[in-house]
Amino acid sequence: MTALQQRVLTAAVLLALLLGALLYPHGWVFASVTLVLIAAAAWEWFRLNSATPYMAYVAGAICAMVCGALWTAGAHSIPLPGLWIGATAAWCLAGAVLLYRGVPLWAQIPAALRQIGGLLVLVCAWLAVIQAKERGTAFLLSALALAWVADTGAYFVGRAWGGRWFRTRLAPSISPGKTWEGFCGGLAVAFLLAYGWWAADTALASTTPSLYTIVGQHSPLLLVVVVPALTAWSVVGDLLESLVKRSANVKDSSALLPGHGGVLDRIDALLPTLPASMFLVHVCAN
Repeated sequence: MTALQQRVLTAAVLLALLLGALLYPHGWVFASVTLVLIAAAAWEWFRLNSATPYMAYVAGAICAMVCGALWTAGAHSIPLPGLWIGATAAWCLAGAVLLYRGVPLWAQIPAALRQIGGLLVLVCAWLAVIQAKERGTAFLLSALALAWVADTGAYFVGRAWGGRWFRTRLAPSISPGKTWEGFCGGLAVAFLLAYGWWAADTALASTTPSLYTIVGQHSPLLLVVVVPALTAWSVVGDLLESLVKRSANVKDSSALLPGHGGVLDRIDALLPTLPASMFLVHVCAN
């Protein structure tokens, strides 16, 4: 099997699994599938941050138990605006500092602090995706789609025109392949997605609004601010994971997903955007 075939097969299996869980009428199925993925991401995170193999497995188990306890306690249906505000602010601050200082600063942070911080980020992201699902499948998919299309647009535009318009790279010391041209391309595609989805929801009078429809109903002009912000947060998540991998001197977070690397490699852009999406809903719905 070629690398491309392996990549396509893995993607097809993951897509079938996630779509099946997402469309299943009982929410605990989707919660369970995403819990397994986030626990695997916790295992990867600890391995990337100086944990022993045993401690990495323990971290994955702890992550699963915490998420399970939150589900049992009903946290998936309790409004948590303070958490989303705090998480979004923390991503803004930590992202700016870490991307500015780069790998040297990350290596200076005590391993225990890095490990615990990552665990909190993953649990927060899991809770955000579960609460997004509670708001409706359309809302969740719209929040996920922006990070996906922005990344895809950035890849293809960066491959075609990277380095032609801007003299500097986006983050040369962290991810040399990422360009400002790619970022602009990803942002353009994200705008098309957001305004297209909002227009479709409006025309069809959808009863299950997307993230963009909720923001657009509050103020259509607000999308001009929200889309670049979410796109930037998705890039920050991607770059911070690249920073961590560069510090650990590895290419992928693990080999759990053949042809794709690890779970963190697939969800890094969602870690900041999901809590930010829940924050935006709180702002626009009140």
